[in-house]
Amino acid sequence: MAKSTTTTSYFDPETTSSKTADFAHWQAEFTRAFADFSKLWSNPKASNLDVNWLLTYQRKNFEALTAANQRAFEGVQAFAKAQAEFVREAAEELQKVAKELVGAGSPEDKLVKQASVAKDAFETAVANANELAGLVQKSNAEAFEVIRKRVVENFDEVKAALETKVTKKAA
Repeated sequence: MAKSTTTTSYFDPETTSSKTADFAHWQAEFTRAFADFSKLWSNPKASNLDVNWLLTYQRKNFEALTAANQRAFEGVQAFAKAQAEFVREAAEELQKVAKELVGAGSPEDKLVKQASVAKDAFETAVANANELAGLVQKSNAEAFEVIRKRVVENFDEVKAALETKVTKKAA
C-alpha cells in the first residue's frame, strides 16, 4: 500500500527515523493544525465561543501556575535556609575541631582525631545532602500536584463546555 506524501507528518515514525529536526515543517504543521482557530475570531457572532468562559478558564490556569510557582519558590527558600544552617553548623564544627587539634598530644593522636573528624564530617555531609534532596523532592511534588490538578480540571471544564454545546445543538 503506497503512502500518501501530501499528508506526511514529521511526527510519523515511519517517515522520521532518519530525519533531523525540520523546524519549518513543524511550523507548517502547527499553522495547519490551528488554522481553524482564526475562523473563530473572523466572525464572532457565528462562533459559539463564550468569551467569559474562556477568560475564566485562562484565569484559573494562571492562578494554578502562580500557586505552583509559589510552592517552588517556598521550596527554594527552604532549601537555601537549610543550606545556610548546614554551612553555619559546619563552620562551628570546624572551629571546634581546629581548637581540639591544636591541643592534641602526639602526631599520631592528631591523625586519629583528624580521621575521626573526617568520618563525622562525611556522614554529616551525606545526611545534609539527603535532607536537601528531600526538600527539593517535596517542593517539586507540591508544585507538580498543583499543575496536575489544574490539568485534570481543564479536561473536565472543556468536556463540560463541549457537552453543553452538543446538548444545545441537539435540542
